[in-house]
Amino acid sequence: MAETLIALLFAHALADFVLQPNWLASRKHHPGMSLLHGALVLLSAQIATGQFAALPLLVLALLHLITDLVKTYGGATGLAGFLIDQALHLVALAGIALWAPTLWATGQWPVLLPQSITAVLPHILAVSAGAILAIRAGGFAIQLLMQGHALSDTPEEDGLPGGGATIGYLERALIFLLVLAGQIAGLGFLVAAKSILRFGTISGDRKATEYVIIGTLFSFGWALLIALGTQTLLAALPPLEITAQWP
Repeated sequence: MAETLIALLFAHALADFVLQPNWLASRKHHPGMSLLHGALVLLSAQIATGQFAALPLLVLALLHLITDLVKTYGGATGLAGFLIDQALHLVALAGIALWAPTLWATGQWPVLLPQSITAVLPHILAVSAGAILAIRAGGFAIQLLMQGHALSDTPEEDGLPGGGATIGYLERALIFLLVLAGQIAGLGFLVAAKSILRFGTISGDRKATEYVIIGTLFSFGWALLIALGTQTLLAALPPLEITAQWP
């Protein structure tokens, strides 16, 4: 079941945060755009699991589409709407994995690929899903959070265009990698380094200081939570056996 859940989670992360550009996300109140997104959700799940005619995946795509429609037409906006939407998607993923736990084992990848590759592929999918959720999804979550703390003169106003978002992507990526590598102590260095680098741009401005602190703490917390969740998924998989090759 763990492999199936991981494959479905990767497909969800791919469909919602990589294959859904802003022009599509902003037009989902149009039936055609919603159906296009639903088709991408189904296709991603089919490719990730190696199943191309499985009823559970059709049900998953339908549940995803219904959840998105309820959010779109129900006026669920802001960070709360985003989190509830994603929580419902995760519940659907878990439900499908419980209903059809052998989707991965009976898919095409264990048949078409060598055993050495299929053994490591779920680990790759788990890390990839975690990276997308930590970096890309985290960016959307922080953007929604900071809408409620908008400043007329933000610290990034005189900086590089998109510089703040890029810094956020990089810091969440580093946190994700440090946690998976078991280097938790490195997080303290990262916090200290950002604090020092930011000091000169916000010194003396209380509003800007609080703005940066809120965004930074949320960004760090989000990446840390996703990294710990990824570790939990990896622990549920069979351990990788690496055999040393001796001459």
